[in-house]
Amino acid sequence: MDIATNMAALQVTGAQAAEPGKAAPDAAQSAAREFEAMFLSQMVDEMLAQVDIGDFGGGQAEEHWRSFMAEAFGRQIAEQGGAGITASLRGALEAYAQTKAEQEQGG
Repeated sequence: MDIATNMAALQVTGAQAAEPGKAAPDAAQSAAREFEAMFLSQMVDEMLAQVDIGDFGGGQAEEHWRSFMAEAFGRQIAEQGGAGITASLRGALEAYAQTKAEQEQGG
């Protein structure tokens, strides 16, 4: 698990703890978008690993720069609407927060 994955997990936790029993909509949206960007970055990185760079590529430096480029692509894709993961995650976070609030009120 890398730093980006840990940060996304912390932001999801922060979204859930923003208001006890209820995730703030902006925090849930932000956490979901950050997770989608991280996921898309990983997917783009895998795709770029399969591309033949030709005579000008190769080596360890290419691997490092490829990850930076993949992260930038992933963030841009997520900011421009993404793949629909943000909406699904936001709905799940809000449902979780609502269920938790109902359990705290009833229990």
